[in-house]
Amino acid sequence: MIILKDEQVITEKTACALGLFDGVHRGHQLVIGRACGYKKQGLSPAVFTFATDSVTTKGHDGRLEMILTDECKRRRIERLGVEYICSPAFESMRDMSCEEFVRDILKGRLNCARAVCGTDFRFGKGAKGDSELLCELGTRYGIEVDIVKQLCDDNGVISSTVIRSAIRAGEIEIANSMLGYAFFMELPVERGKQIARRLEHPTINQRIPKGQVLLKFGVYCTRVVIDGRQYAGVTNVGIKPTFDMHTSPLAETYIIGYKGDLYGKTVQVRYDSFLRAEERFDSPQQLKEQIDKDTLAAMAYYKGTGAALGE
Repeated sequence: MIILKDEQVITEKTACALGLFDGVHRGHQLVIGRACGYKKQGLSPAVFTFATDSVTTKGHDGRLEMILTDECKRRRIERLGVEYICSPAFESMRDMSCEEFVRDILKGRLNCARAVCGTDFRFGKGAKGDSELLCELGTRYGIEVDIVKQLCDDNGVISSTVIRSAIRAGEIEIANSMLGYAFFMELPVERGKQIARRLEHPTINQRIPKGQVLLKFGVYCTRVVIDGRQYAGVTNVGIKPTFDMHTSPLAETYIIGYKGDLYGKTVQVRYDSFLRAEERFDSPQQLKEQIDKDTLAAMAYYKGTGAALGE
């Protein structure tokens, strides 16, 4: 996939999917997949989006909480068959009018012959443009427009807003159903205080960065991807209240049966099921006993799934 930079222009005609695609969830996949389908008609599949961490909102410190980092977002988009992606910072285009966007970006840079968007797509300064206006401007500039209806499942309309709420509430199965894949964080492994090692459960520590949508504090069944292999794990997301650590939020994962050294490496942890809320225990021994129970619960959860259990 070619990442367009500066004023780079696409020479062949494209079918361009439009949206923030911040979670590349099932609804986003439908829009992008529609654009990719036009390759049979000789159009190169492209995506126009914004760098997620540049988008302002009234929510988290003026920034949109990330479901995926921009690097992970690009990788998932590429897997769908996209050949070009244009992903500028939001600030660079926030004052662009609706017509300027269609004329200069869609037609001028992306050579768009077919644009695909969802019913809730907005564009232009102040988000004044909607899918109806896109159709009008598309006619003026020779761009056909496909509008894809919002996708629903048993939990309602699939949207990034609902997914964020589910993640914050620990309702990870709902989030994963809407995403179409297991929610994950891909973070560097830091050296910790070796407390878990003394409790006979060595863990990897990953600091959750500011701006990442934050899981409900607690313990999860997780899968840890190491060298292309999945290992079953137990992950505590929180601040280690038993030891009064008062740290910024950490994801601390015991990888069942894994013995290697992962310090300094970037590791992906996939979240599958919420086991229990984070607790403060009266002693390290009580914590160890609970970790033993959590490990058995995770082993039972993953038995027969193909995730390595160290057996």
